[in-house]
Amino acid sequence: MYRFLIRPLLFLWPPETIHHLLMASIRRGFKIPGVARLVSFLFGYRRPSLQREFLGMRFDNPVGLAAGFDKNAQVADAFARFGFAFIEIGTVTPRPQPGNPRPRSFRLVSDRALVNRMGFNNEGVEKAAARLEKSRRRVIIGGNIGKNTLTPNHEALQDYVFAFEQLYSQVDYLVVNLSCPNIENLSELQDKKHTMTILNRLCRLRDQKKERKPILLKISPDLTTEQLDDAIEIFYKTGTDGIIATNTTTSRENLTTHEKRVRAIGKGGLSGKPLSERSTRMIRYLKEKSGGEIPVIGVGGIMSVEDALEKLRAGASLIQIYTGFIYNGPAFVRQINRAVEREGL
Repeated sequence: MYRFLIRPLLFLWPPETIHHLLMASIRRGFKIPGVARLVSFLFGYRRPSLQREFLGMRFDNPVGLAAGFDKNAQVADAFARFGFAFIEIGTVTPRPQPGNPRPRSFRLVSDRALVNRMGFNNEGVEKAAARLEKSRRRVIIGGNIGKNTLTPNHEALQDYVFAFEQLYSQVDYLVVNLSCPNIENLSELQDKKHTMTILNRLCRLRDQKKERKPILLKISPDLTTEQLDDAIEIFYKTGTDGIIATNTTTSRENLTTHEKRVRAIGKGGLSGKPLSERSTRMIRYLKEKSGGEIPVIGVGGIMSVEDALEKLRAGASLIQIYTGFIYNGPAFVRQINRAVEREGL
C-alpha cells in the first residue's frame, strides 16, 4: 500500500516539504489518545532474540533511525513506536543556523536515492537538550554533534566541546560528525591530526564525568584505504568507543538518473542504494583489519531487508536507516527485524 499508493502521493511534493509535514503530523497525531499504541501494534516487533548489548547499552533490536531525520529532538519518543531501538538526533551545532539555501534536498527515484545539502540546519544544541530533558525517554538516544558553518576550522574544537557539554547529560551516546559533505571545508577536519585533537579532548572531558557514555566517530564513505587505516589507529589512540560507517557520499558514480539532472542538482551528499555496497565494504574492512575489535554501527544504502542483513553479516553490531525508511515506509523496520530473527543474526 505504501509503495503503490502513499509514496507516489508523497513524492508529488519536494522532499523537505514532505519532511516538515510528516514531522508536524507525528507531533500532533501522537497527542490523540490511542494513536501511539496503534502505531506500536502495527509496526513494532519485540522479541527477546533481537535484543543485544552494545557499548554497555541494551537495545531491543539492532535497527535505529540515523541522524538527520529528527534534527531537533522533536519526535524521538514517537519514532520509538515505529519499532526503532534507538534514535540519533542532530546534527546539532552550538548556535542555531538555517543551513544552506533551498532547494537543498532532491530525490533520484530511479536510483532509489536522495541528494541533500542541508548544511546542519538546526535550532541549536541548547534547544535540543531542553526537549530531551522533558521527554519520556522510551528509547535509546544518540546525539550527533557538529560545528557551526561560520566557525572557522581553527576554532572548531570549541564548537564540539560546547555541543558535547550541553548534550552529554541528555543522551546515551555521542557521535562526532566530521564527515558531512555539506559544510564547507568540514572535510579538512577529517585528517588524522584534527580528528585526534577533537576526539582526545572530548574523551578527556568524558573521563571527568560521573557517568561514562560512549563516543563514536562517524566517517565518510569517500575515505581512501590509507585514511581508513588512520581511522583505525585513531580509534585505538583516543579512547573512542566505536565507528559509524558511513555518512553520505559526494560520488555520483554508476547512477541511472540522467547526467543532466544530476548536474542540475549540483553538490550534496548522496544517500540510498548507490551507497550500499561501498559502506558495507568499509564495515567489513574495519572489522577485519581490527580483528573484530572495533564496534561498528552500519548505515548507508540500506534499501532492502537484504541490505540490512549484509551490513550485519559484514560485522555491524547495529544498523541505522534513513533513506530506506522514506522509500519503503514505516513497515520497513518491522520487516528488517523479522528477517534478523529468522536468520539468527
